[in-house]
Amino acid sequence: MAGRLEGKVAIVTGAGCVGPGWGNGRATCVRFAEEGAKIFAVDLRAETMEETLHLVRDLDGEIEPHLCDVTDRIAVEAMVAACLERFGAIDILVNNVGGSAKGGPTDLDEAGWDRQIDFNLKSVYLTCRAVLPHMTERGGGAIVNTSSTSGTRYTGSPQVAYASAKAGIIQFSKVTAVEFAPTGVRVNTVVPGQLHTPMVETRLAGQRMGGDVDALLQSRIRRIPLGWMGDGRDTANAALFLCSDEARFVTGTEIVVDGGMSARCD
Repeated sequence: MAGRLEGKVAIVTGAGCVGPGWGNGRATCVRFAEEGAKIFAVDLRAETMEETLHLVRDLDGEIEPHLCDVTDRIAVEAMVAACLERFGAIDILVNNVGGSAKGGPTDLDEAGWDRQIDFNLKSVYLTCRAVLPHMTERGGGAIVNTSSTSGTRYTGSPQVAYASAKAGIIQFSKVTAVEFAPTGVRVNTVVPGQLHTPMVETRLAGQRMGGDVDALLQSRIRRIPLGWMGDGRDTANAALFLCSDEARFVTGTEIVVDGGMSARCD
């Protein structure tokens, strides 16, 4: 039985991971490969993708790594050209690059604001800008942009630039979806909530709990009605649906993956 993405070519940005476990990018590469996609895996550093490559190749999947700074237009255009040269097509784009930084409007400096907007939002614009002409020429495609519940609600700490960028991704996706719907290109957003990804141990605990991972995990779990945290595999499964033919009539919308957190009023 053919996989749900059999023969499709998928660019996945942020395909690496900062440590052991299931980050969104790693999980997306593996899940898509399980469903037959050819993966063009993009990250800024080669070492972060090593485990992703091993996992996909262990499945006998086809994956090509590529190093790229997705905040650089020239680098992004070269990345898209490299994917076309390697696989001859682009059917799917999953934008997964992102990361948060603390600070409200009075204590986050201008350079910090610019870095957050570029990293989280400009990267989505640049990759879509480079990929859309090829999808349009092919008569269709699927784009999934990764936002965050920080873009829809306050999630426990002031991170105004990150939240603004993630909110921007949702609206960027809606506007782009409507414009390109007549071409057959679908554009949607996955909105992950409080997931247990490797980022928790490597970055977030130090930012918020003085390095106390258990304290951070418990504080996050308390916000989740299901009472436990998902991980990058849950984000990947939502993206898989949105990129599959099962979602052929779905565009310009979001799937929230947060265990019910956004449904709470507190």
